[in-house]
Amino acid sequence: MLELAVLGFLYDAPLHGYELRKRITALTGHVRPVAESTLYPAIKRLEKAGLLARTTQPGSVAAPRHVLTLTEEGRRELRRRLAEPGRRDITDENRWFTVLAFLRHLDDAAAQAAVLRRRLAFLEEPASFFHDGDRPLGAEELEDPFRRGVLIVARATSRAELSWLRETIASLDG
Repeated sequence: MLELAVLGFLYDAPLHGYELRKRITALTGHVRPVAESTLYPAIKRLEKAGLLARTTQPGSVAAPRHVLTLTEEGRRELRRRLAEPGRRDITDENRWFTVLAFLRHLDDAAAQAAVLRRRLAFLEEPASFFHDGDRPLGAEELEDPFRRGVLIVARATSRAELSWLRETIASLDG
C-alpha cells in the first residue's frame, strides 16, 4: 500500500520526501500513520528498482532538498499495480482507498471497471463482524447497542459504496 501511494502521488508531480509523507498521511489518516523509518526505505527500494529518480535542489532556508520523480518505468509499474490489485487491496478498506485514489491513472475504462467489479463482488458476499457459531449475525439480532451500531454503520457504508460502484461501472461500460 505504501509503495502504491508513493508511486501514485509521484505520478502527478515530483515531490520531496516531507511533502510525500504529508500526502500519504492525509490519505491513510490516523489508521496507518507513515513513519520516516518506513517511508524512506520504501523510497530507496523503489529508487533501486528504477521506478523513482532523485534530484537535489537547494533549500530556501535549510539544507538542500531531495526531490523524487517517477520514471517512465515507475509510471508503467503504477498502472500494472492498479490493473492487478491483490486480494487484500480489494478487501482491506484502507488499501482499497489507496487503489481508488489513483485508479484514474489507469487509462483503460474497461480495466478500471474490472477492478471496480472485483470490489463489488467482495461487497456482495454475505459478511458480519459477529457470529453465532458459524452463522453471521445481523444488526437486528444483537442486543448490545454498540455492536448493533457497528453493523448498522457498516451496512449503510456498504450500501453507499455498492450504489457508487454500480453507477460508476455502468458509466465506464457505457
